[in-house]
Amino acid sequence: MDEDVEDMSREQLVAEVRTLRAAIRTHRDSSGHDLCWHHPDLWGTLPERVEPDVAVPPWPQFLRGCLAYRQSLDEQVAGAPAHAAEYDAGSS
Repeated sequence: MDEDVEDMSREQLVAEVRTLRAAIRTHRDSSGHDLCWHHPDLWGTLPERVEPDVAVPPWPQFLRGCLAYRQSLDEQVAGAPAHAAEYDAGSS
């Protein structure tokens, strides 16, 4: 799947690493309501162009997953500052 890497020059590899790092940093640095969104821009750094096969759980299961994710943030980044802003659909 990643055979294209074998044929890249050093300069191309460096550019690829920089692109991947920028995408990972953008994802990593998401905060507030942006944490809740999927990130197709990150997937877009892959060379294969496929339409993601996203399965969306029904609302009750989805909301339980959101709650579990939020609880995991309390455990993993317990000292994180609160982001009290309401969600604004026009900002994402």
